[in-house]
Amino acid sequence: MRKFTVTAALLGLIALGVVVPATSQAAGNTVAGPGCDSKWGPRNGNVYAWENLDCSGAQLISTAGNSDWWVGSQDRATSVMNRGFTGGLDHVAFYENSGFGGGHACLAPGELYADNLTDNRLTNGVGANDTISSHRWVARSACGAFLT
Repeated sequence: MRKFTVTAALLGLIALGVVVPATSQAAGNTVAGPGCDSKWGPRNGNVYAWENLDCSGAQLISTAGNSDWWVGSQDRATSVMNRGFTGGLDHVAFYENSGFGGGHACLAPGELYADNLTDNRLTNGVGANDTISSHRWVARSACGAFLT
């Protein structure tokens, strides 16, 4: 009986050894955000936005303050980053319209970045991709929806 148990355990470990590397390799190929990861740095108080997925393409905005109108960059963002300082007004609310109007969604400081806005919605149900025209720093309590 002991030989059977040891043999069964050994076969189980061998099977697990074959499955785990294949799964780990597959997971390695689907890691999101390598472009955003490479652009992440120490917190500097800024919010950033890029025209394309994964913090690539034209950098649309880099600012520490609020902006009620993304002149020339409105309705173009597909990825955003929050490198603001934590505490107080540390969430970035991105708005559909200028002057902080329309629907909005926040990026929390712990989220770091949203590398693909195509799967996010603003508080009014409008898709977040290519619809942002303004942003401001807010407390978590001012957020109705969150970007991921």
